[in-house]
Amino acid sequence: MLNRFDPSQPSHGEAEVKYLDGDFRVVRPGGFVRCAVTGAPIAIDELKYWSVDRQEAYATPEAVLQRYRETPRS
Repeated sequence: MLNRFDPSQPSHGEAEVKYLDGDFRVVRPGGFVRCAVTGAPIAIDELKYWSVDRQEAYATPEAVLQRYRETPRS
């Protein structure tokens, strides 16, 4: 289980995360990641939206849509 946390690890501060298809892996423990669009902190256990290609997290579906609209298409 990639998303389980070791309670002995500190859960404060910003985590470093590798975003995978349908899951993510915590590279450096922490309690949250930041939304790439809004900068809002997202608790690791609340993380639902991310981009594998961009390796960034999003706080809400609206943030995902905003990033999609900002992305140039060829």
